[in-house]
Amino acid sequence: QVQLVEFGGGLVQAGGSLRLSCVASGYTFSNYAMGWFRQAPGKERDFVAVIDWSGTNTYYADSVKGRFTISRDNAKNTVYLELNSLKPEDTAVYYCAAGDTTVVVTTGMVDYWGQGTQVTVSS
Repeated sequence: QVQLVEFGGGLVQAGGSLRLSCVASGYTFSNYAMGWFRQAPGKERDFVAVIDWSGTNTYYADSVKGRFTISRDNAKNTVYLELNSLKPEDTAVYYCAAGDTTVVVTTGMVDYWGQGTQVTVSS
């Protein structure tokens, strides 16, 4: 059974930092690109960042470029998202996802989704 479980969400002040983790099980983690998405209340789920299977290539949404960093550890079946210089508009539920390629993940046509973790940034 495939599972993606996110950790690390919480409440932080503007300008602060958080580190999200997503632990995968039930499939061959290193065969998939991994991504992070977010959904704010009343809005659609948006792409945040993606990393290829090897960890070599990463891509970010313009809104988070330079502030967020995605990484992965294939030995631990884990993908991370480092969130820095947080803004109130970063408040959302953050989801990790797995897909065949970075392009596929970016479009949201993923194979697996996590259940999400809440990030709240206070002003």
